[in-house]
Amino acid sequence: MASNPHDPYRRRRLFEIGALEFSEGIERLMNEGWLDPMPCFERHMRGDWGDVEDDRWLRNNAALKSGERLDSFYVITRDLSIRIVTEADRSATRILLPSER
Repeated sequence: MASNPHDPYRRRRLFEIGALEFSEGIERLMNEGWLDPMPCFERHMRGDWGDVEDDRWLRNNAALKSGERLDSFYVITRDLSIRIVTEADRSATRILLPSER
């Protein structure tokens, strides 16, 4: 992220993201032009946890205060979904396919 204080996304970010990491599957889809995960990443940073159950939404909201891990899920197409996970210590945020760990 840019350190510019006038960056509109920086003002809405709810937590530190740490290092941004892409899994092998996400990297491949990006390189092939099939996926731009950044709109979902921006939603994640603003506290829009995507297509998750209500209990996951509530746990993520609580984790903003308690410092626990954040886990979002976004349906891109009928055949493609992605997960975005920010570690509890906020050292890294990883974008991955649901089949990847």
